[in-house]
Amino acid sequence: MAISAQQVKDLRERTGAGMMECKKALVETDGDMESAVEHMRKRGLAKADKKADRVAADGAVIARVASDGHSGAIVEINSETDFVANGDDFQAFANKVVERILEDDPADREALMALPLEAGGEAVELAQKELVAKIGENIQVRRFQRYGSESAQVHHYLHGSRIGVLIELEGGDEALGRDLCMHIAASQPVCVSVDDVPEERAASEREVLVAQAEASGKPPEIIDKMVEGRLRKWLAEITLLGQPFVKDPDQTVEALLEARGARVVNFTRLEVGEGIEKKEENFADEVAATIQGS
Repeated sequence: MAISAQQVKDLRERTGAGMMECKKALVETDGDMESAVEHMRKRGLAKADKKADRVAADGAVIARVASDGHSGAIVEINSETDFVANGDDFQAFANKVVERILEDDPADREALMALPLEAGGEAVELAQKELVAKIGENIQVRRFQRYGSESAQVHHYLHGSRIGVLIELEGGDEALGRDLCMHIAASQPVCVSVDDVPEERAASEREVLVAQAEASGKPPEIIDKMVEGRLRKWLAEITLLGQPFVKDPDQTVEALLEARGARVVNFTRLEVGEGIEKKEENFADEVAATIQGS
C-alpha cells in the first residue's frame, strides 16, 4: 500500500527516528502505525535516535589502501568512549565503512550514509543506528577522504587508532610515503604548499603580526620587514614543504622531495575528536550530587 507523507511525519514524531527508517517501517507493517512503532522499538531505532545528540568525541581513525596502491581511503568514526571504539562490533562496522568509501568513492557524507554497508545489504545510516541501539552509545561517521589516481601512489599511516594520515604521492617509494605520513602525523601541517594556504587565514595572521609589530614602536619601514619575515616563518611552519623533515631537521620536506624526485599531490590528517567540544565530567562531583538528591 501507498504510505503518505503525513504517516511518515506522525511516526517520526512518535519515535524520533529518521524519515527513511519511518517509511520503511510503515511499508513493512502495511501502514499500521502501532505495528510500525513496535517494529521500530524491537529494532532499537527510536532508542538510537535519542542518543544521536550525545557528544561522541572518542572513536577511531581507520585507513585502507587498495592492493594496487593507486587508491586509498581514511575515515573518522566517533563513539562516546574508547572502550566502545576498541570493541569488535565498532571495529567491524568501521572497517566495512572504509571499504565502502574505497570501493564506491562517495561524493560526501550524505552519499556515503545512503550506500549499502555491504553489497546488497542495508544502508550505512541504518547499520549505524542499529549499532547505536545494540551498544548503547552514540556512534557517528564524522568525516572521510579518498584519493585515487593512476599517476600516483597512495600511502597511509595510523598512530594507534587515534591519528591517521593518507597521502597521495607521485614518485618516491613506499618507504618515503610512510616517512612522509609519519611526519604529517607528528608535525600537523595545514596544507602542502604556500599556494594552498587559504587567503583569509593568511590575511588574518598578517593582521595579528602587523598589530604586534606596531606595538614595538619601530618605524613603518622596519615594521614592514618584521611582518614579512614573521609571515614567511609562519607559512613555513604550517606548510608541509616548508617544515623541517622530522627524521632529518637539517633539510626541509621540500628539499627531501626534490632529492627523491617526488611530489606530494594531497594529504589528509585525521585525529579522533579534533574540534569536538567534549563535556568535562567530574565523577566525584557526580556521585556527590546523586547522593544529595537521593
